[in-house]
Amino acid sequence: MELAVGQVLEGTVTGITKFGAFVSLEGGKSGLVHISEVANAYVSDVHDHVEIGQKVKVKVLSLGEAGKINLSIKRAQEPPRANPAPAYRRPSQPQQAPAARPAQSAVQGQVAPPTGNQDFEDRLKRFMQESDSRIADNRMYADRRQRSRRR
Repeated sequence: MELAVGQVLEGTVTGITKFGAFVSLEGGKSGLVHISEVANAYVSDVHDHVEIGQKVKVKVLSLGEAGKINLSIKRAQEPPRANPAPAYRRPSQPQQAPAARPAQSAVQGQVAPPTGNQDFEDRLKRFMQESDSRIADNRMYADRRQRSRRR
């Protein structure tokens, strides 16, 4: 089976490390799902999201030299629905007691647009996830170098 970038496949998790999960695909090929591509939320431990032997849908992100296949679980899924909490607004008039309000006064089905703070928080959260991932990678490579120097 010929793989193509953007293709969505089903595979089986064969191994889990602190930087990602290895997934076996059809045709005897396997690829890596980096920790940043496991879930839409922050992932501190891959074991919290996948288990060895679990069937997962993955999307092929890239096909590298020497047969390296980069995969993503989160991009193979439907994007999460943004359901932001309504922004707090200070009332301009004193509020009536809840029992005295008419039942139809609230507008139903409308969601407040994201505020500037929420957009900033989303970008900050993504930055922190990428930063933590890079720091973990740097520590891993530094530890490898120190071990090899000691021998």
